[in-house]
Amino acid sequence: MSNELETKLARARTKLIMDKPFLGALVLRLPMREADPKWCPTTATDARHFYYNPDYIDALKLDQVQFVLAHEALHCALSHFARRQHRNKFRWDLACDYAINPLLLKDGLTPPPGVWVEESYEGMTAEEIYPLIDENNTDEPMDRHVYEGEQQGQADGQGSSPNEQPNEGGDKPGQSCENSGENQPDQGQSESKEQSGGAPQPPPLSETERQNLETQWQQRLAGATQEALQAGKLGGALARMVEHLLQPQIPWRMLLARYMTTMSRDDYSYTRPSRREGKAIFPSLRSAQLEVVVALDISGSVSDEEIAQCIAEINALKGQMRARIALLACDAKLAEESPWIYEPWEDFSAPPELSGGGGTSFKPVFEYVDLHMQQPDLLVYFTDAVGEFPKMAPAYPMIWLVKGKGKVPWGQRIQLN
Repeated sequence: MSNELETKLARARTKLIMDKPFLGALVLRLPMREADPKWCPTTATDARHFYYNPDYIDALKLDQVQFVLAHEALHCALSHFARRQHRNKFRWDLACDYAINPLLLKDGLTPPPGVWVEESYEGMTAEEIYPLIDENNTDEPMDRHVYEGEQQGQADGQGSSPNEQPNEGGDKPGQSCENSGENQPDQGQSESKEQSGGAPQPPPLSETERQNLETQWQQRLAGATQEALQAGKLGGALARMVEHLLQPQIPWRMLLARYMTTMSRDDYSYTRPSRREGKAIFPSLRSAQLEVVVALDISGSVSDEEIAQCIAEINALKGQMRARIALLACDAKLAEESPWIYEPWEDFSAPPELSGGGGTSFKPVFEYVDLHMQQPDLLVYFTDAVGEFPKMAPAYPMIWLVKGKGKVPWGQRIQLN
């Protein structure tokens, strides 16, 4: 049985290398280990190895084995082990699976039986998918992500799946690990593990190992991308995901600050002073007031907490820019109380009550600005970007702060989650 499984896994890996060099190059970086079925019901990874349950692999067809190999390799290449931060571990594991599976399906791979693939998540990162997962979601990840221990998840206040089993292997959480990410065989250990029924669950990554592995997998991801591009065999969905991950990531608050401060009218003046001030000419800073419109989507898809966070960020920037803000609230039509006006010296805060919850149309906001207001220096729209857009872009700068996966036809789009 063991020799047959090794041959099956080797064939699947070789086929990936030949047909899909990007995925094949990543899979090659994960040494394969038979795992103890007590903790590994299907497959697993600790960002260093690919673990598998022999009964599970034996039941799969060759093309399905390719899927699970590529699935584990992408968890590592996309640094899912280093990106959870404050998020709930179980929901994060689901979000990572939901991000990977549509990519593999789009690339022509066949998922194993019982693996749910939501194609609407295609092109979304795990961070974008995470807030869309219901807290009471009963789905199970298709594999085990064992780069974090059970005690570590509980200590961080992050729950895990009630079906997750404790460490059966006897490894202590603080135990030192192998050389991170290197393909070094452990011959003596492998023989003893096979005799005991498979490898025990590995210890969680230390912070140093996590950082080292993240750097290594970033390098491997870039190398695999280069090889696949040279061979002309990198799918569009995977190419877009890789391009996003290899670019420096900037938090949305910094992006918002960058775009809003570029509108600032602060400049130095060299106007000749009056006779009383002397003959020397010193540069003096002059600031002109900005006119900014902030529009809120109150159709019900955006929570009060999210609106409050957005307004708090804009208020912090407003004090630095000397801006006068007009607030408009809209679902399918403008709220009757709109607009609310905030002078530069006033705090920008949400009105006590915002009535809404209907459908979504963005047209009323732009129509109101065109008919009743002077042209603003900037319009910021907070929304999920699911609604009816005007056909023509406005003549003034436009920033969309988007929650979710909605697309915008024009303007600068900033992803919130």
